[in-house]
Amino acid sequence: MTSPLQQKIRVSGPVVITANRLSDGVVVHRTKSGEWTERLAAAEILWSAEEAGKALKAAQAESLEAVGPYVAPIDASGTLAQPGNLREFIRTSGPTFELPSQAVTTFLSASSQTKKAAA
Repeated sequence: MTSPLQQKIRVSGPVVITANRLSDGVVVHRTKSGEWTERLAAAEILWSAEEAGKALKAAQAESLEAVGPYVAPIDASGTLAQPGNLREFIRTSGPTFELPSQAVTTFLSASSQTKKAAA
């Protein structure tokens, strides 16, 4: 079985190079200058497999800032680039359910509001 990193890159529309920032796991996208940004709108949009392959190799060569770079489809039909599939939408939008740490915060916030209303 071929590793995903060794598979031939297929590009059938606009794509970006995306990864996760090593320090905190946040989704980041590669810019034209070779830096990483959280803003998809600031990412370098690539239109060919050749361009994507070169950018991906460059991103893989420097793994001190971001880990697991890969080619991701985007929707560039509007004024701002948007994720091109459900996976990328979930990655950029965050979890599809409330995380335990968020549930505790929500519970504590609701409790304090109830106490204030009762007082």
